[in-house]
Amino acid sequence: MKATTIFAAGLFTAGAALAETPVLTVYAGDYVASEWGPGPKIEAMFEAECDCDLQFKPGDLLPRLLLEGDRTEADIVFGLNTDVTKKARESGLFAPHNVDLAPLTLPIEWTDEIFLPYNYGHTAFVYNTERLAEPPASFEALLDAPDDLKIVIQDPRSSISGLATVLWVQAVYGDGAEAAWEKLAPKILTVTKGWSESYGLFTDGEADMVMSYTTSPAYHIIAEEDRTKKAAIFPEGHYFMVELAAKVAGTDQPELADQFMAFLLSEPFQEMIATGNWSIPAALPREKWPEGFRELELPEKVLFYSEDEAAALREPAIEAWRRALSR
Repeated sequence: MKATTIFAAGLFTAGAALAETPVLTVYAGDYVASEWGPGPKIEAMFEAECDCDLQFKPGDLLPRLLLEGDRTEADIVFGLNTDVTKKARESGLFAPHNVDLAPLTLPIEWTDEIFLPYNYGHTAFVYNTERLAEPPASFEALLDAPDDLKIVIQDPRSSISGLATVLWVQAVYGDGAEAAWEKLAPKILTVTKGWSESYGLFTDGEADMVMSYTTSPAYHIIAEEDRTKKAAIFPEGHYFMVELAAKVAGTDQPELADQFMAFLLSEPFQEMIATGNWSIPAALPREKWPEGFRELELPEKVLFYSEDEAAALREPAIEAWRRALSR
């Protein structure tokens, strides 16, 4: 009887200790929480210093948060970008991040008090040097290339990279964006719903070029020791994409949320995120990037829309793309 009582007491004590462990709930995209995404590493690193339970809840970020409103379970949202932050900001669901921005090493000035950058990249067409020895040297050269050059892109209505692509064309060509898409259309082998489908077609040898990021070759260099994949760098400039985290105003773990936001700009996190997410760290000088990243060719000219500009141009840019490709 006494042994039973002691065992029951032990179970109670263990359960109470488990119940007292604070939980930080982070909404993130599906890729983040996957076994090949940065989520598992982020979880292990942060839990080692927070004495908490970090739980990623994957899925659609902003649509889910807007649907839940003040009832959301999220403490942090991880993986937004400036193409959607206007709507996110106007929701009133986010609080200041309270993080010193001095460590940032972005190619643009960043002063946002709500959305905190943790990594970035640029849109680019990636090619295989063994398949395409002389890639187009400019965006104009790409448009003028023979129609037997085959590229794959993503749908801007369902893909972040696809949306970035139409905004890139808009930034380069302005009112001539639809005409630019008309010239590019014969070279487009297919339009996929998401990035992974496009990149899979490219690596399988189905296309000459794929719409991706300037950082994509780093994966091949580091993970595969393959230097045949490169990004075509255009003098017209490349669209800048930054990934962001934000603290939910209604969090019931404000101290943990603040600790997590500060953690994102810490050197250990920044060193990990380069290969964890195959993107350029937002707060790490180039000399501290992994060696494969330091080999990358990056654009001298960066094209960027503020959230107000991106929100205003989103639908017109998508419509210009849709009309051109439907002809």
